[in-house]
Amino acid sequence: MAPDPEPELDSDFQAVGIDDDTRLVYRYVLAQGTVRVEDVGADVPLEGTDPAGMLARLRAAGLINRTSGNDGEYTAVDPRVALRALTDRTAAQLDRVRSTIPDLAGLFEQTSDVAGSGAGVHVIDDPALIGAWYTRMEHEVTSEFMAFDRPPYVLADENPVEPLALARGVQWRAVYAAEVLDLPGAWAELRHAASVGEQARIARSLPTKLAIADRRTALVSSNLDPQHPGAVVVEGGPLVDLLVATFEAVWADAVEIPAADSLAGTAPPDRGPGKDDRALLALLGSGAKDEAIARELGLSERTLRRRSADLLRRLGAANRFQAGVQAVRKGWL
Repeated sequence: MAPDPEPELDSDFQAVGIDDDTRLVYRYVLAQGTVRVEDVGADVPLEGTDPAGMLARLRAAGLINRTSGNDGEYTAVDPRVALRALTDRTAAQLDRVRSTIPDLAGLFEQTSDVAGSGAGVHVIDDPALIGAWYTRMEHEVTSEFMAFDRPPYVLADENPVEPLALARGVQWRAVYAAEVLDLPGAWAELRHAASVGEQARIARSLPTKLAIADRRTALVSSNLDPQHPGAVVVEGGPLVDLLVATFEAVWADAVEIPAADSLAGTAPPDRGPGKDDRALLALLGSGAKDEAIARELGLSERTLRRRSADLLRRLGAANRFQAGVQAVRKGWL
């Protein structure tokens, strides 16, 4: 008999080293009381994994027992006892890891030449340290993150920490320079970020790269040379307030990136914008080149010019700038 569907909170078992398949096996043993390896293979829907290995891992974790003999059976241990002991051991291991933080931080600061938490201004000229500061701010932010995004980049393209911050309820706002759209696939990445909770806008240009966490700590590029990048970390005080004001001013004038993702059709002239219209308006208003816009939207430049002309006609605009103004007035953006 296969195990009953488990509640969603069972996914938290990964915190104690039990993956999804092993969790299914554990629930099966609990439901059956006593099982053999062949029972697990026959009844539990596993994807090419090893039932014997998973039973061994559950036994090593103290969650099940095994009788003696070559064909020993596996029996469940009361989870009220076994799971409590397992979580206590995991907590103790985390405490030991936590206790090493001061020592490891000391090693980091020996090479970083950056104070651990003291307020002030720190000048950084090492790409690795610039990236480390940015990631640290992502980890520590609790309510609000603001960023100016433009090339060149110190870290890899994919940002695995931002989704974690969004999941914690952090408000994440980012303004991207139009030149970002010259990178293949950039538009799709921006739309995806907007769809998962990032508030994203595009500006014609950005003076520098900037990140601000909780309006308390700011990381601002002082040198955009990719071979010799430089940055300044500002912790607290009026300088951070000034950078926040700068971000808000640029944010107010930037073009919003819509989260919907399609160019499947065009709204009739007498109606409001279609979902493709907002995407096209955002890119036209950003100042991006026709070549970059056409590539990101999967259009030929000829089709792009035709759709742009049609959009300007429907808005009663003579140029792209007027189209942006009219779109705002009509509530299209």
